[in-house]
Amino acid sequence: MSFFLCVIMFRKCLPTTNWVMSDVNKEAQYLLVKELGIHWIMSSILASRDIQTPDDARKYLYPSLHDLHNPFLMKDMQLGVNRLIQAVYQGEKIVVYGDYDADGITSVAVLVKFLRDIQADVSYYIPDRIDEGYGLNRKAIDRIKEKSASLIITVDCGISDCDEILYARSLGLDTIILDHHEVSDSLPTAVASINPKRPDCPFPLKHLAAVGIVFNFLIALRGNLRKEGFWHGKPYPNLKEYLDLVALGTIGDICPMVDENRIFVRVGLELLTEGKRVGIRALKEICGVDTQAVDTEKASFSLIPRINAAGRVGLPDDAVELLLADDMGKARDLAVKLDSYNRRRRALEKNILEEIIEDLEKTISDRNRTALVMASEKWHPGVIGIVASKIADRYDRPAILISLKDGIGKGSGRSIANFNIYQGLRECEDYLISYGGHRYAAGISIMEEDIEQFAETLDEIVRENVLQSDFISATFIEAQCHLNDITHELLAQMELLAPFGSKNPEPVLCVRNVNAFSPAVVGNNHLRMRVSEAGVSRNTIWFSQGHFIRELNDSCLDIAFTPQINTWNGASDIQLKMKDITIRGN
Repeated sequence: MSFFLCVIMFRKCLPTTNWVMSDVNKEAQYLLVKELGIHWIMSSILASRDIQTPDDARKYLYPSLHDLHNPFLMKDMQLGVNRLIQAVYQGEKIVVYGDYDADGITSVAVLVKFLRDIQADVSYYIPDRIDEGYGLNRKAIDRIKEKSASLIITVDCGISDCDEILYARSLGLDTIILDHHEVSDSLPTAVASINPKRPDCPFPLKHLAAVGIVFNFLIALRGNLRKEGFWHGKPYPNLKEYLDLVALGTIGDICPMVDENRIFVRVGLELLTEGKRVGIRALKEICGVDTQAVDTEKASFSLIPRINAAGRVGLPDDAVELLLADDMGKARDLAVKLDSYNRRRRALEKNILEEIIEDLEKTISDRNRTALVMASEKWHPGVIGIVASKIADRYDRPAILISLKDGIGKGSGRSIANFNIYQGLRECEDYLISYGGHRYAAGISIMEEDIEQFAETLDEIVRENVLQSDFISATFIEAQCHLNDITHELLAQMELLAPFGSKNPEPVLCVRNVNAFSPAVVGNNHLRMRVSEAGVSRNTIWFSQGHFIRELNDSCLDIAFTPQINTWNGASDIQLKMKDITIRGN
């Protein structure tokens, strides 16, 4: 039996993952409890995340805009700011050129809004995903030139468009690049290439979203304009007001929730909850979250999919216009459009996902692969990235889905924690027309006849670079405790750990030797039960795992979970959101 088939079978029994206990520095944990007065479980969580001094813990628990880095640490920042200031003073036509995903759309909206507020002559351009594809292209540059523009600012793209930027330069168009994708061996001939991933860039945080780079650019721009007296006698702009959009782009791009990203999102979620921006208020209404606090989960599963859907199956300009809107009637109309795009996106995604799962479950050769590369002429190119993410999560394999048209494939890939998909593509570049992206997500163009050899080569690269144990998901447990440790006081402190995301996941605890009773399947195959230990009992919910119900009744268990407050019909209670279960004695 192949290893991959063993993995599939393993995931259908308990436990579903490998459990890994954090190795915590006990001295650091004790110091955090003593100096900060926090619960011992909180200190264990912090220490397991390598936050081991009281000062580091304070910065982590209470992120502040005062802790942002100097934006001029980014290479070429001053060059870019100087060129834009020149364009503003001379009344040049400026075009902000963005990507069609949530990061690109919010980047465009933030930069255009600021430039319009300072009376710059600015418009924006987002290429059509299907007809033009990602990044700069010559036809778009020609259109921009025809409108008498003299400066292009790329956001969330541009760093790999060397030929296109050289072409723009030949037409008399200057370019400023604000991008966060991986940098190839040579930089474009732009006025400024602002990207913290440049090898010569000293900016401390390398993994900003593009919208985070745009925000840093605006801090630098505002500072220089202020020194020149630009706002003499006029209101000085408060950049904090843009952080709701910065948060959406940062969460949408699954950036590590550390350092500046954490600051942006913590403040931005508060602004999203307030909903002062007209477009955000309309979007929250259509999502049914207008009366609720917005956290990373609501942003990820309600707001961001609708913004993304405009670029996937609709018109990305509709999403930009929603975020720029100042009329509630117009905003509501646009929010309805985005919602319709999202319904279409879900239907397309569901059909593709079901087709792929059916094929994978019955095709032995695919089960043996360490990288899943699949192609079809039937798949909509706007949704294959989402499906690739779900396939990678389900099978613990890097996955690349390719939409074919006229012998050419456009692909989107998603990876697992222990494999850098961008580096993997670099080793396969002989089979690719083009590629780009970063560690966890990437896009490719490929000739149809090269797909089979590309898939075999990528499979060999993954097999050589990833241990077999890495293909089985792990549950990292940050503290072992008892049910009586899970109190309202602890959960109030744990709220300070948010916002959650990549590199800052929801904390997972474990309790051993609990009794399970009253299991029931609720909703869409969710498993609900009650557990007890030493006279204390708690409600639990395990999403999408109702098929385990027969194994759990009257069982003695070890449980891994995230504790939370569950509010239902106006009442609140402690609930354990299950991550995994082991039946004792198995």
